[in-house]
Amino acid sequence: FTKGEPGEEGDFLLELQTIADAGLVGYPNAGKSTLLSKVSAARPKVASYPFTTLNPMVGVLEFENYQRITLADIPGLIEGAHRNVGLGHDFLRHIVRCKLLLFVVDIAGSEGRNPIEDIQTLRRELDLYDPLLSQRPWMIVANKMDLPEAGDNLHALRLRFGVRVIVPISAEKNQGVGEFKDALRVFFKSAGS
Repeated sequence: FTKGEPGEEGDFLLELQTIADAGLVGYPNAGKSTLLSKVSAARPKVASYPFTTLNPMVGVLEFENYQRITLADIPGLIEGAHRNVGLGHDFLRHIVRCKLLLFVVDIAGSEGRNPIEDIQTLRRELDLYDPLLSQRPWMIVANKMDLPEAGDNLHALRLRFGVRVIVPISAEKNQGVGEFKDALRVFFKSAGS
């Protein structure tokens, strides 16, 4: 038995970063929380006003073969998030440890937004926050396909982003959700996760 040295005392700031396989990234009201509630047992608050989600929520997507993928619903980002506008840093730090980024866009532009510009802005915000994030694998989830203008915007999105994986869905109507799950299964199987 040996006696230890005198200890140290101090104040420490510990920062929790959500650990998830994939992060749902998008503007407010893109449908991230609705999608999470459709594919997992998570029950995030869903409402038709911006910034309903104020804290990241993690859901577990389970497949028939017992494979599991964790999805993080990141609160809506806005332009300037890399400068901490709209609590950007509080939200962006949870994306850093995700293996796959899922850009969820309102493909119908129902909030007066342009889905192509939204993806470009979100990717730029991530790159300005942490340049390594722009090297992370990503795919596009084109939500709100049940609304007018969605088809034309999806065509334009495909022209702009070419071979990028684009999954058209309507989370609210539960359309395309199976294809979304299949896309995740294929990605994580090929990634060896």
